[in-house]
Amino acid sequence: MMLLAVAAIFVVLVLFSMPIVFSLGVAGVAGLWIGGYPLQMLPSSLVGGSQSWVLLAIPAFVFAGGLMERCGMSHALVDFARALVGWVRGGLGMSVIVVAYFFSDICGSKMAEVSALGSTLMPPLTKAGYKREDSASLIAAGTAMGMLVPPAIFMIVIAQVTNTSAVALFLGGFIPAATIMLCLMVLVYFRARRYDWPVDTRPSVSFLAASARRAAVPMVIPIVILGGFFLGIFTATEAGAVVAAYAFFAARFYYRNVSYREIFRLAYDSAILTAAVVFLLAVASVFQYLMGVSGVPRLLADVLGPLKSAPWLFLMATALITMLFGMVLEGLPAAVVLIPVVFPIAEKMGINPIHFNIVQTAAVGIGLFLPPMGVGLLMALKFANLSVGQHWRAYMPYVGALLAGLMLIILFPQITLLLPRSAGLIP
Repeated sequence: MMLLAVAAIFVVLVLFSMPIVFSLGVAGVAGLWIGGYPLQMLPSSLVGGSQSWVLLAIPAFVFAGGLMERCGMSHALVDFARALVGWVRGGLGMSVIVVAYFFSDICGSKMAEVSALGSTLMPPLTKAGYKREDSASLIAAGTAMGMLVPPAIFMIVIAQVTNTSAVALFLGGFIPAATIMLCLMVLVYFRARRYDWPVDTRPSVSFLAASARRAAVPMVIPIVILGGFFLGIFTATEAGAVVAAYAFFAARFYYRNVSYREIFRLAYDSAILTAAVVFLLAVASVFQYLMGVSGVPRLLADVLGPLKSAPWLFLMATALITMLFGMVLEGLPAAVVLIPVVFPIAEKMGINPIHFNIVQTAAVGIGLFLPPMGVGLLMALKFANLSVGQHWRAYMPYVGALLAGLMLIILFPQITLLLPRSAGLIP
């Protein structure tokens, strides 16, 4: 009864346009009061839920991503992707998927990525004859896939709430993201032949060399992240500092198109976003307490108990729930409210924590771009000037490709565990 009242308060506050993080906070405090629990535990829960060194990586990665996007690195990556795959039929569509993989590595924020890809790629897609529905679908599906490519903020948060290694989670995301990318590119290949999409560019060694030279600056980031983690040179927090410093020097001394005023503004915006994430983690600890004392974990364990003999079915069920949470609540609230409840159940079933977290990360990424309420999808549709009703039929094949990639990740855990195991981070 108490949880129903809390849920009702949360829904009412959201309907009145209160930000989700504050809606969760007010609903959580109301739950403590309705349930008769001591409010004295509130300050310690708020502090305890937000104390972790790994959270220091968030402002660094957000700042670096914003600075790199402002420099125009996305344009260099687009040209490089077009040089790689633009010579095949539908190559421009494939290049959207490829650049989404690369750009996720330097951006960190899904909304910033949608904005950058939408503004950069929508005009050439339209000029090449792609329908607006397919253009928006390519950008949405590519960005959803990019959720698995570090340094996504969601990965840092999920590592915190499940007490797992952020470095292992970062390494575990590279190959699953590439798996979903291949599924999307296969879909684009067949749709290009069905709808006679054009060849984007002719094979050219000179174009490939020139675009690779321009893309060398942003491409340093994934190499540094992957190599540094794999060799054990730095932690996730230290990687954030390294990437932020690199972004600063690249912006000031290579591109020379960002003023100090803009840099300070980006730093301020990064601090605001980090404060919102930390506050969300703090108020989520109250929700976790309420669900614990209400027996929700035990109830879920009983409901999901029949799936113990088939871990892949458990992962499918939890991924579906996470997708729905991601569509309704956005990514981070879904992580801090739902995943801490089901994570202990997965551990008891013998599911590797890194594999479980990667599956949930992929599910949240898909949920953010699911119709009709996914906030990432709605943002992508703004660039195409489309409504959900006009778009959803054309988008369904792309959702199918995303789900096919998710199923491969679920059924073959070694896709996720290969790099972390090779780096000696997991047995």
